[in-house]
Parts: sequence; C-alpha cells; structure tokens
Amino acid sequence: MARYDLLVKDGILVLPYHGEIRADLAVRGGRIAAIGEDLGDAAEVIDATGKVVLPGAVDAHFHLGIYRELEVDAGEETRSSLVGGATTVLSYFRTGQHYLNKTGPYSTIFPEVLAAVAGRAWTHYGFHLAPMTTGQVEEIPRLVAEHGVTSYKYYMFYKGFDLAANSRDAQAFTMGDEYDLGHLFLIMEKLAEVQRAYPDRRLSLSLHCEQSELMRVFIDRVRGGGAPQNLRAYSEARPPLTEQVAIAEAAVLAAHTGVNINLLHLSSAEALEAAAKTPARRETTLHHLCLDHDDLDARGGLGGKVNPPIRTREHNEALWAGVADGRIDWVASDHACCMEEHKGDELWPARPGFGGTALLYPVLFSEGHLRRGLPLTRIAEVASANPARAYNLWGRKGSLAVGFDADLTILDPALTRTVTTDLLLSGQDHCPFEGVAVTGWPVTTVVGGQVAFHEGKIVGEPSGSCLHP
Repeated sequence: MARYDLLVKDGILVLPYHGEIRADLAVRGGRIAAIGEDLGDAAEVIDATGKVVLPGAVDAHFHLGIYRELEVDAGEETRSSLVGGATTVLSYFRTGQHYLNKTGPYSTIFPEVLAAVAGRAWTHYGFHLAPMTTGQVEEIPRLVAEHGVTSYKYYMFYKGFDLAANSRDAQAFTMGDEYDLGHLFLIMEKLAEVQRAYPDRRLSLSLHCEQSELMRVFIDRVRGGGAPQNLRAYSEARPPLTEQVAIAEAAVLAAHTGVNINLLHLSSAEALEAAAKTPARRETTLHHLCLDHDDLDARGGLGGKVNPPIRTREHNEALWAGVADGRIDWVASDHACCMEEHKGDELWPARPGFGGTALLYPVLFSEGHLRRGLPLTRIAEVASANPARAYNLWGRKGSLAVGFDADLTILDPALTRTVTTDLLLSGQDHCPFEGVAVTGWPVTTVVGGQVAFHEGKIVGEPSGSCLHP
C-alpha cells in the first residue's frame, strides 16, 4: 500500500511569508502530509519539474447566482475558478432583487442557498451575508453560532438611491428597511457586540464604498452633458471622490463601534490613499489592476461595466504599487457571471459585473511577478494567505504548510496563452480580458487532495465542501 495518496515532485513550492523551496510535497487524507526529498511512494505522482506550486487561491469576492440560477452558477463558475488556481471561493449573498429575488429571515433563506450549492461546487465555498433589514441584523448572533458566518456586507451606494431602477427608491431594490448610515451603524454595533463572544475569530463587515448622494450629482451631469455614454462616462459618473468620502464615513463609524472592516474592490489611487489611513483590511480586483476604460471603449460594447467602474492606467499602477508595498491585503476577482445579453448597448440599464476568477493566478503571475517583479511569496499572500487569514480559514487554507488542506495549484511559468472566453470554462459568453496574452497558467489544480483540473480539462466530479470557519 502506498505511503501517500498524491506526490507532487520537484516543484518550486511557494510558502507565504517564508519563501520558495524546491522540494516534493506529499498528500495523505486530503491534507499536506510532508515536504522534503525522497518522501516515498504514492498512489498518484505528478512531475512538477520546472513548475511553480502555489497554495490554492482563496477568491474572497465572488457572486454566485447573482444573475442566473444559483445551482447553475455553483457548478459552472466554480469550475472556472479551477482554471485560475482558485480552490476556495467566498461568495456574497443578499436578499432583495437579484440572487433569489426575495426577502425574509436568513433562518429560512440561507438554508435554501446552502441546498442549492451543495454537491455542485468544484471548489470549497463559504458565504458573506448582507443584513438588508433590521430583522436580519438581529439574526447575526445565530448565523455566527449555527452556520459559522463571520463576514457580512453593506453596500454604501444603495443608501437612498436605486441605480438599477434609475430612481431614488432604495427600498424597492433592497426589499429592506431604511437603508442608510443608521442601518450601517446598527450592523456595526451588532457585529462588535457579537465579536466579544468570539475572541478567537475575526468577525468583520465588508464595505462597498461609493457615496450615493455625490453619485447622484455626477450621474445627472454625465447623463445630461451630451458626451458618449460609454465606460469613460460611467467612471466620470462614479468618480474616485465618491470612494474617498464613503471610506471616510465608514472609518468614522467603525472607529466608534470597534468593528473590523474590509474595504472592497478599491478602484482608484484616491481610494487607496484614503483606505491606507484606516486600520481596515483592503482589497482590489484584477480588473481594477489591469483594465483601462478607454481601451475597452475602443473595442466597443459594455462588457466592462462594473461597480466601482474601470478607471485608467494611472489608477492601475497606483493599485499595483499598493499590492507591492502591502497597503492592499488581497486581490480577488469579484466574479459575477453576467451574459452579454444583459449588457446590451445602453449604458445605464446594462447590468454591472463580469467573471474573472479563471484569471486570478495567471494575471497576478504575468502582470505582477513577470512584469513588475513582485516576489512569488507576495503573489501567494495576496491571492491565498491574506484572505484566508481575514476570513478565519488560516490553518486550513492559504498555505502549503504541513497539516493544511491539500488545496494547491501547479503553474507553468513559461506557458503563454491568449485569453479567450472558451479558455475560461465559465458559463459567461464574453470577457473584458479577451485577446490579452498572459504568461503563467495553472496546469493542475488540486482540491482536497484530489486532482480537479489538469491540462485544460476538468477531472472527476464536483467535490467542494461548505466551509464553517
């Protein structure tokens, strides 16, 4: 009988916070059992000579089921994650329009969510929940105790303003109560209270920071100004100032209540500067690091519409500097499968968001490591270790250390591919990164000690489990 279930031989192992070593890695019982040389035999052996072995990415910003059936997204979009080396996805969910298009207590709705995803996910998965009503705020203690949900969300730009319906009726969109700073304060206050009962866990509130009243002014100007209504216009209608102000508002309330906050998808130099002055943990996305609205406008179409908007090359570089120097803690995809038919040819009705999880390690390796010289350890930290720490998964996810779950990806540093929609194995029928040459792609992704993706193809059946940190 073989000593190990899986042996990854002679790869460059990337250990977050430590460095790189050339060694073999052995897996037994779904966990990393040993690192070294001459470890013995295994039931399955993968030759990783000349390749980089990274901890499976923790894609901490995901939207399963936002525009399609949750059951469908759970399968197709976590399948896409394997292409990018992600082995865990943490998905946002809220009641109101989109997702299940209903409201009510999480005690009845969240079990529906869990049932819809169970058995369909190729990666491990967990959820951040958004308390949209005062009743849902009061459910937080039970959600922590019974479901292990330690991360919650508040969308600052919903405050009094429903952009989806082009009206100021937030209640119609959220199906909630007064969705304002008072509601935000109640969430923060409750989370800080519950945190005291869980000193060994990090309870946190993730924030989409755009200031709605300022957005109203800028949107009115852009819509009435006569300029083309394209992605440049969308950025001008939701400028960095709205991020700055919202971050400042959130920071004041967080300091008063003592709650832990995460500032999501920072899109601009100004947002990063404001966020860096707070004790919050900070996130950016692949598209805010790499895409420019003028480039996308030149290609035509609205596939790149997303909230916050795509900015410019100058903002890209400012955010890359934040990744390099530690002001940004992690990089995520903000994956939201949105079909081209839902983008249309008119800016304002077009749905925001698009997929990107299949590009997580490829873009970080190609643009971060090869082009900008970020160490491989830093790439592993922002893609895996840091989000694992933020969301109570460290010790299980985020590293190749002995005893951690055997979630990993083997990346070929010399493999160059041009991004195509088909390559990403997503249900989405377009991609804003289409046509971009990227060097450094996962060739094998292992989930729970089982090979789930190999040489461009899915292997086996979905085996992802729900995480209860």
